[in-house]
Amino acid sequence: MNIKITADSTCDLSEELVKKYDIEILPLYIVKDGKSYKDGVEITPSDIFEHVKAGGALTSTAAVNVADYIDAFTPLSKEYDAVIHVDISADFSSCYQNACIAAKNFDNVYIIDSRNLSTGSGLVVLRAAEMAQAGESPKDIVKAMNVLTSKVEASFVIEKLDFLRKGGRCSTLAALGANLLSLRPCIEVKDGKMSVGKKYRGKYAACIEKYITERLSGRDDIDYKRIFITHSPSDRKITYELARKKVKNINLRIKPDGTVHVSASTAVTIAVIERFIRGKSDFILGAIDKFNAKNDAKKLRFEDEEILSILGSEYMLFVYKGRKCQCRRNDML
Repeated sequence: MNIKITADSTCDLSEELVKKYDIEILPLYIVKDGKSYKDGVEITPSDIFEHVKAGGALTSTAAVNVADYIDAFTPLSKEYDAVIHVDISADFSSCYQNACIAAKNFDNVYIIDSRNLSTGSGLVVLRAAEMAQAGESPKDIVKAMNVLTSKVEASFVIEKLDFLRKGGRCSTLAALGANLLSLRPCIEVKDGKMSVGKKYRGKYAACIEKYITERLSGRDDIDYKRIFITHSPSDRKITYELARKKVKNINLRIKPDGTVHVSASTAVTIAVIERFIRGKSDFILGAIDKFNAKNDAKKLRFEDEEILSILGSEYMLFVYKGRKCQCRRNDML
């Protein structure tokens, strides 16, 4: 049978995989400043990050509507023996509900609730595509996918809570406290819903290493054929001021306001300086983030012995005037 696999844009599959398995992607809508854009077509994740970093309001999403699904399914249902569409969890979006309504207009369109998001959903999409290419029947594919959705594990660790704060998912105080205490919460997808799992503490890279180790160690039920490592855009740009001086080495200085200053002799080319900056990018961005966190802390006033509720745990804050800013966890609470 000739079966077409489709999915919504939240599956986060690369262009290479989409092309390899001949998958058709139906875009959700991203609402920015009151205007709707097609996800992955008219706007990208990098565009959204840059918009928010520049001070713009946090964007929102809108589901693929029934009319969009009908428009997509109509030609495909005529061209193929069957169309199998995989959606983001019904608990996260009305995409699944809208797709089911649209599918009632066709005899050969099947809808699957992935019970997941991002590449957790993407795993289901790819497995359905593999079965379709192997010549499996639509009913067998749907049955297998409904079993697979309960076995797919998706989780991620949040570096900072800034975007959750901007989206109203946590308070400014909670976000600041988590950042100062270096808390990195793990978000897990279970039964189609998101929940907060373990809270890691320390440098982000070390937390990620521990998180991965804990996820994979002691497991004999993991299919290692395909594991996705998914991350947000990491294309942060470093802007620096260059001063030409009679110095032997390239000197780097990051001021408390977050500005980056580089000094080098005229004999050092821009290409060499750029390579130097790229090599120090992790250190530079980390220092900028620390300075920004300290600057944010100065904008807030705290009360001595104030109880802060951060990610479900309570902390007591002690304020000592004249001392360097510190955060210490009180495990007695």
